[in-house]
Amino acid sequence: MIDMDAVTGILRDAAREVILPRARSLAEGEVMEKSPGELVTVVDREAEEVITARLRELMDVPVVGEEAASADPSLLEAVRTEPVVWLVDPLDGTRNFVEGRREYGVMAALVRGGETVAAWIVQPEWDRSYVAEHGSGAWRDGVRLRREAAPTDPGEMRGAVMSRFMAPETRERAEAAFPRFAEIGGGTHCCAVDYPMLCEGSQDFLLFNRTLPWDHAPGALLLSELGGVARRPDGSVYRPDDDALGLLGATDETCWKTVHELLLA
Repeated sequence: MIDMDAVTGILRDAAREVILPRARSLAEGEVMEKSPGELVTVVDREAEEVITARLRELMDVPVVGEEAASADPSLLEAVRTEPVVWLVDPLDGTRNFVEGRREYGVMAALVRGGETVAAWIVQPEWDRSYVAEHGSGAWRDGVRLRREAAPTDPGEMRGAVMSRFMAPETRERAEAAFPRFAEIGGGTHCCAVDYPMLCEGSQDFLLFNRTLPWDHAPGALLLSELGGVARRPDGSVYRPDDDALGLLGATDETCWKTVHELLLA
């Protein structure tokens, strides 16, 4: 058994101690580009160090953090080879944070045998915490999340398609079907915000191409514990130890099949 509240506390403490004091007050030189178009800040790195140390005190297993894995990609192998690992995204939505927006979050997941068994998402600006444990449902601030099924008519469905990393032909095929839906946006550029929006009803589906495990393990478990569906384009269930491309999350099975047929088939 993992102490779910203890992990939530670790993420909240990191947000309070490291992240919020720098919100909209980053100094010159505290923002870097770790790859073309990908920003990192001193806040990402400091928060990851704090979270990593405290998670290992709670359970001494490998921690695969976004920034550590960016510096040493071989660390990702632990998700596939180690029996238990922590995943950490210390500041999801870094560009939003740099630009002074509120859409960012702190995330962690516990992975056993390649499957996500527990997940945490903290949204510091709104003081919200989402948690999910395999077989125990999805929760926001101690209240169990529930939502109705999506409309069956795509003309009434709302979703987001993150097309930045899609192959041109995949993007073109998907965009050709956009008019069939009530609304399709580009998301918030933050999985720590997009997945909760799906779980709480303001979206019916999310489509991603790049699926780094620290980005998607927390939200995918939150969604599945709510009764939603998170699958690869080939229909296989999402797992963080699978490095395939593409992930379609939907509020229910019927919605998933409808969106898949229109955007990906």
